[in-house]
Amino acid sequence: MNLQAHYFRGQAFRPLLRVPVLLCVVGFSLTTSHPCVAQQGPLTPPPEHDIHRVGTEPVPPAPPSVPPEEIIKRFSQKEDEYFAARAGYSYKKTVRLEEFGPDGKPSGQLSLVVEAKPGPDGRIYEKTVERPQSTLHYLEMGPEDFQALARMPAYPLTTNQLAKYDLKYLGKELVDEVSCYIFQVKPKTVERAHYYFDGIVWVDDAYLEVVKTYGKWVNDLGDMRSATMPFNIFETYRENVEGKYWLPNYMRSDDTINLKDLNVQVRLVIKWTDYKPLSAGTSPPAGQPAAPPKP
Repeated sequence: MNLQAHYFRGQAFRPLLRVPVLLCVVGFSLTTSHPCVAQQGPLTPPPEHDIHRVGTEPVPPAPPSVPPEEIIKRFSQKEDEYFAARAGYSYKKTVRLEEFGPDGKPSGQLSLVVEAKPGPDGRIYEKTVERPQSTLHYLEMGPEDFQALARMPAYPLTTNQLAKYDLKYLGKELVDEVSCYIFQVKPKTVERAHYYFDGIVWVDDAYLEVVKTYGKWVNDLGDMRSATMPFNIFETYRENVEGKYWLPNYMRSDDTINLKDLNVQVRLVIKWTDYKPLSAGTSPPAGQPAAPPKP
């Protein structure tokens, strides 16, 4: 899929919600503060089911008030802050897989709830707190699929990663009433051991921080995909926590399972909620990733 073309097709968003709402069974881990950002609240994810996209023709973007190079530099510095800050929070994560019938209504579902808390060694560990209940008929995802999801960095555009990407300014757009600069992101090269982001980022034009991403993850074998996991395009929203840090709170991916005589629409939704700062005595080292759950 041409992600830039997808951006120019446009998307409708709902108004802001004031309540926080967004990987994987094995966790990954992950600051300029300003007094006004807390008023923005979390970004509202798109409607759960009925998404309409209206086609438009691309138009040359008007130049931003701040040079694109400066925008990129400043938001990547904030990505460094948020990457480090996320390791200082516990959270709850809900993973939901859904199948939809020909009528567009859910026909099967699996939900998994985990909590991330510090262990005796100071690292963040994720533990399943609700036994998964499944009514799925076709979709199957194993531990290796969730491990692949865990290798998708929550903050791919930190300062030490920028040199690996080409960024192109596309224009401006409102995201949940937040005016944003839009940049296309493409990896310069890819390798086997790491996934790289290929997609679009939305940057708040007032505070220059990433509030939404849309794209896929690639290595030298191609898109991140497996025989049992059809999802490869992910739309991610962030929540402003304590008026300081933009942390992931909602991720969604829609795709289709192509069977012999049937095409099944499937969806992956991941929500992070209940972000709580760790006490000083339990805070892990900056940037410490969440460890996989112990068997």
